[in-house]
Amino acid sequence: MTDYHFVTIWKYAAPVEKIWPILNDAEKWPSWWKGVRKVETLQPGDANGIGRLQRFTWRSQLPYNLVFDTRVVRVVPLKEIEGEASGELTGKGVWHLSQAGSITTMQYNWDIATTKAWMNILAPIARPFFSWNHDVVMHWGGEGLAKLLGTPLIE
Repeated sequence: MTDYHFVTIWKYAAPVEKIWPILNDAEKWPSWWKGVRKVETLQPGDANGIGRLQRFTWRSQLPYNLVFDTRVVRVVPLKEIEGEASGELTGKGVWHLSQAGSITTMQYNWDIATTKAWMNILAPIARPFFSWNHDVVMHWGGEGLAKLLGTPLIE
């Protein structure tokens, strides 16, 4: 397996109370996040979403799909969602949300490893392309959320 560490930051002139329910409803991500093909809830989890298990199908700029499951393991309402991934990617992702004045900052830390044999074989030469691809998909998400919120993504 090949390990990757990604950090993505999105900022919006919108209250965290408006952003949180959109982020927390991953089944609707395909409606606003280009690249998210499908999200299926396999187990609903508790009232806060802890234990929720969802299968994500992603299609990126590069011509391949990734399918992996994410189980929510920790939720701090309006502040944090942590999930553990398994399948074609394994690892941990954490969304951190904070608000300062009228600006909400969303930071996503994604620490994963690839499990597809071809990705691991090509990793020594393809790592920069996989990283670029991740950045493109995350940019699509940032722009899609901005459009949904009706406010620009602050660079």
